Amino acid sequence: MALHVPRAPGFASMLKDGARHFSGLEEAVFRNISACKEFSKTLKTAYGPQGRNKMVINHLEKLFVTNDAATIIKELEIEHPAAKLMVLASQMQEQEMGDGTNWVIIFAGALLEAAEDLIRMGLTPTDVAEGYQLAVDKALELLPSLQCWEVTDPRNLEQVTKTLRTAIMSKQFGNEDFLAKLVANACISILPEKTTFNVDNVRICKILGSGLHKSEVVQGMVFQRTVEGSVTSKEKAKVAVYSCPFDVTTTETKGTVLIQTADELASFSRGEENRMENDVKALSEAGVTVVVAGGKIGDLALHYLNKYNIMAVRVTSKWDLRRLCKTVGATILPKVTCPTQEEIGLCDRVFMDEVGEVPVTIFRQQAEESKIATIIIRGSTDNYMDDIERAMVDAINTYKGLCRDGRCVAGGGSTEVQLSLLIEQYGSQCPGLEQYAIKKFSESLRVFPKVLADNCGAAHQETLSNLLAAHTEGKKNAGFDCENEGAGVIDAAEKEIYDLYLTKYWAMKYATSAATQILRVDQIIMAKRAGGPKPRGMGAQDPDDD
Repeated sequence: MALHVPRAPGFASMLKDGARHFSGLEEAVFRNISACKEFSKTLKTAYGPQGRNKMVINHLEKLFVTNDAATIIKELEIEHPAAKLMVLASQMQEQEMGDGTNWVIIFAGALLEAAEDLIRMGLTPTDVAEGYQLAVDKALELLPSLQCWEVTDPRNLEQVTKTLRTAIMSKQFGNEDFLAKLVANACISILPEKTTFNVDNVRICKILGSGLHKSEVVQGMVFQRTVEGSVTSKEKAKVAVYSCPFDVTTTETKGTVLIQTADELASFSRGEENRMENDVKALSEAGVTVVVAGGKIGDLALHYLNKYNIMAVRVTSKWDLRRLCKTVGATILPKVTCPTQEEIGLCDRVFMDEVGEVPVTIFRQQAEESKIATIIIRGSTDNYMDDIERAMVDAINTYKGLCRDGRCVAGGGSTEVQLSLLIEQYGSQCPGLEQYAIKKFSESLRVFPKVLADNCGAAHQETLSNLLAAHTEGKKNAGFDCENEGAGVIDAAEKEIYDLYLTKYWAMKYATSAATQILRVDQIIMAKRAGGPKPRGMGAQDPDDD
């Protein structure tokens, strides 16, 4: 007779061996809040212009030194289910606005920390979640009234540069003026008349050496590779683009050629050569002066391309091929055939150049309105240039946001403090238990000037009291002064520290949504983890995947 150990009664008896189950306030709610608080605390020190860098080494042993929350979150591979909800909210903010990811994590963490106090006082998590929902609805209703400036023309360089400065300042403090102007020039040059701005049309090319202030904007595309043949420059070029190797064509099926005499062998080789020459000659007669191939360019093909004075460029990335076609107005051809006039692209100048000691091929469009612009970043190390690239990507996304809605609110923690005071007044007028959660929501908004002060080495309590005093006197744009020592207060609007209204709007919405969702969880049921290697997730498999 087989003996078996009886299972403990209760919910666990229904689950497989190895499954874990947590329920109730202590086990589920407080455990979730604790994990989210720790996660939020990690990213707090990376917030603002004086935010510290994090050194992250991912599973492939690649090193990242950055204070960009989106990159840190992406490379950390968070396991905790509740913290994952905060990560999802942050990723939604990244997709929606491209900036403000750290704001979401810090605010969600502050809301959950405040909720823990309320639950220990005796409120239910549902009461707290409902109070937070009322508070965020009121905050989003009040936010438009805090507007202090607006970009009226997204083609105006001065207006755009003012708005982009703050987005860059939080990542590259000290270089914001130069980088903001660079990004503004690139974005304005490719802004289409009718359709919307596409972030993908501003490319970034990083070339080691020299200094940041040697960075520049090129109308068109820049590839970090040399040309294949001896022709290195073409003016008013006609471009043919192939996604395949430019070489002697082979049959798709296997075949055997039986050659019995030397003459047959010579004529067979000559036939291949004649075929190749005819293909290149046809290109030359069609007016093509530049050939771009997605694969290898064969020696024989290169010989005839040089003979007919056609420039040959190899571009291995299919994404870059697509973007190049968008730049020159060409159509990608899947096999080596002569393109029609509609399939040929036009480029003002294609030439090989050297940036530092790195050979680059540049497809330059001289026209004021090019479809693609490339920002060439110069810097001393790869990590430094990666960080500048992240700052620029945030600024480019901010430009996309201001094309949708140009309204701006004051930065430096001033909007959060002003909203906090207004919501506190609203909470005191609300009946019921929700008023406690609304007041805690207003207190949670005050975490931002505190974090800014902490990261700058100032006393956070003194900073907050100075800000509250200034706002009570009616200075609604008073923010924390990051540049001077001590707990100084400045007028953020006068100093041109602007945050995009849409960034604040969505960040507040996503952070509160994540916090209320975590509060409504009362049980965690974890199945036993399957053995074997971790499967590769679906979705983007390549850094350039859309």
